[in-house]
Amino acid sequence: MAYHHFLGPVALLLGVLLPVHATSMREHSDTVLQAIPAVSTVQADSSDTKEVKENRFSIDLNMLTRGELRKGGLSNEKEDDDQATFIIERTLLGMSYEREGLAARLTVQHSGTWGSNKTNSLNIYEAWVHLKTKNGLFARIGRQNLSYDDQRIFGADNWAMTAMSHDALKMGYEGYGHKLHLIGAYNQNPENMSGGTFYSGGLQPYKAMEALWYHYDVPHFPLGVSAVFMNVGLQNSDLNQDTCTYQQQLLGTYIHFHPKHLTAEAAFYYQMGKEEHGIPVGAWMASLKARYEFNDQWAFYAGYDYLSGDKNFAVPPKGRIGVTRHDKVRGFSSINGSHHKFYGAMDFFYITTYVNGFTPGLQNLFAGTTWKPLNRLSVDLAYHYLATATSLSNADRPLGHELEATVSYKLKKDVQLSAGYSFMRGTETMKILKRASGDRQLQWAWIMLVVSPKIFTTMF
Repeated sequence: MAYHHFLGPVALLLGVLLPVHATSMREHSDTVLQAIPAVSTVQADSSDTKEVKENRFSIDLNMLTRGELRKGGLSNEKEDDDQATFIIERTLLGMSYEREGLAARLTVQHSGTWGSNKTNSLNIYEAWVHLKTKNGLFARIGRQNLSYDDQRIFGADNWAMTAMSHDALKMGYEGYGHKLHLIGAYNQNPENMSGGTFYSGGLQPYKAMEALWYHYDVPHFPLGVSAVFMNVGLQNSDLNQDTCTYQQQLLGTYIHFHPKHLTAEAAFYYQMGKEEHGIPVGAWMASLKARYEFNDQWAFYAGYDYLSGDKNFAVPPKGRIGVTRHDKVRGFSSINGSHHKFYGAMDFFYITTYVNGFTPGLQNLFAGTTWKPLNRLSVDLAYHYLATATSLSNADRPLGHELEATVSYKLKKDVQLSAGYSFMRGTETMKILKRASGDRQLQWAWIMLVVSPKIFTTMF
C-alpha cells in the first residue's frame, strides 16, 4: 500500500517517462498536446511585448503678430502729431521633455518692430528643470514664468512683446487641496562677478526677490483662497555704482468663488518698506469683480479697482520745472504683474509713467458683456470710468470714459484672429497728467494673429 502511494505522485511528476498504464498514457499524451500550444502562446506573447515608453519630447510654436494705430494718451512733451502706426511681432519656439518625476523646458524668444534693427531682440524666455516626488514635493530651477491667481501681482504679461520671466528657484508642495510655493531670485551684472553688487538693466528691475504663496481649495465647495508675501530688494538705477539695497514688501490675499454660473473675485494687497531711493512706502490696492454667465452665449461682468496714490501731487505747466518732495510713497506698484489685463486696454496707466514719476493712484469702475454667437466667435464690449485716487492740487480727479470693443475668431484649433478698438474721451486732468493731445480724443485700434501649433511630439 505504501509502495502504491509512492508510485502515484512519481508517475504524475515524470509524465511520459513513467506511464502507469495504457489509459494513463493516452490521457497524459492528450494533456501534453493540449499544453504545448498554451506554452507556445505564452512565449509568443512574451516576445511581442513592447518596452514601455516613459519619455515624452515635444516642440511647440507661438507666433504673435499685431498691428496698432494709436492717437493720444501717451507722454508727448513735443507739440508735434502724437499719432503712431506700427506692426510688432513675437515668436516663441519651445522644446519640452518629461517623464515621471522630471521635466525640462527650453524656449527661445524673438521680438521686434517690423522694419527696425534697434528693437529686435533674441533671447531665452524659458530654461528650467522641474523635479517632483510622488508625495507632492517639487523644485523648479532656472529661467521661468511666474503666474499666480489673476496675474495682478505675478503674471506672464503675454500681451507684451517680451513675455515676462524670472531667473529663480521655486520649490514647494501641492496636494490635497493645498499649494505652497517658495520662490527665491538673485540678480547680478556679469561685470560684478569679480566684485561688486550693483545691478541694473537686466531681466528684472529688482536685485533680489523672495516670495511665499499659499493657495487652498475648499473641498466640495467652489471657493479658493490665496495668500502671498513678497520681499523685493531694489537699488537706485540712476547711480551706476554700488548702493544700498532697499527692501520693499508686499502682503495680500486673493479670493475666487465660482458657484455654477457666477464667478466672483476679490483681492487686497499692501506695500511697505522702502523704494529704490530709500523713501518709505505705504501703499495699497483693492479690487472686486463679478461675472455671471446667463447661458453659453451671453455673460455680463462688472468690477472696481482702487490703487492708492501719492498725496500733494502737482504737475508743472509745460516749459516749467516743478519739484514736489514726498516723505512717503503712497502710489501702489505691482512690479511683476500682467498690467494689460487691468485698468483699461489702452494701457495708459501702470504701463507708461506719469509726469515726474510719481502717481496719483487710480480708480477703475468697469462693466462689460461677452457674446458668443458661434463656437469659434466671441465679442466683448466694455466700459471704464477712470479717475485718480487722490485729489490733485491743480486738477480734478476724473480722467475720462473709455469704451472698448474686441472680436476674436478661431480660424483653426491653433490659429486665432483678433481685432479691437478703444476710444477714450479724456478730461483736462488726463491732458495734464499724460500730456494727451489737445482735443483729448484718445483712440487705439489693433488687429492680431496668433498661431500656436504643436509641431512635433514623440514617445520613447
